[in-house]
Amino acid sequence: MVDKGLSKRLVIDASVARSSGGEDATYPTSVHCRDFLQAVLDICHKVVMTPDIKEEWDKHQSIFALRWRRRMVAKGKFVFLDVPLDKELWDKIDQIAATNRQRAEMFKDLRLLEAAIATDKIVISLDDNTARTFFSQAAVEINTLKEIVWVNPDKVEEETPIEWLGSGAKPDSKRLLGTWRDRVP
Repeated sequence: MVDKGLSKRLVIDASVARSSGGEDATYPTSVHCRDFLQAVLDICHKVVMTPDIKEEWDKHQSIFALRWRRRMVAKGKFVFLDVPLDKELWDKIDQIAATNRQRAEMFKDLRLLEAAIATDKIVISLDDNTARTFFSQAAVEINTLKEIVWVNPDKVEEETPIEWLGSGAKPDSKRLLGTWRDRVP
């Protein structure tokens, strides 16, 4: 168990909420997401919720995620924030994006990054192949992104996400957007 004084505020993408399965789930991603969310509930970390993130969760969360969310709120483990749009960051992403597809993928998840920047700089998402890759490339030019920790709860072998949570959710280099691109083939 992590000391409450070391509790981190995590920004969890709706992709994790959508994929989390109940106790009878057998599909690996559903099990991994459920186990990760359960670990967040059991460990002292909190979850950041902005109006935009809440809207995505409301549209896409599984029944398990809805129940989990209610338990998190009841335990006082949700941080509700209204993070203003960072026009400068959006403009930089707009300029850096190499294609319209890349721009659209990054814009879709940019509100997650804004919430992370406003809190403990941690994003939890299943999106490795598009957003994580694009943001890690953008981190070359946007210093604010370099220190964002991005963890995929479905990468249990490579990223050991539950162990990482239990040991304090520290920003080690293998999870930072500023160094993650070095690991991409």
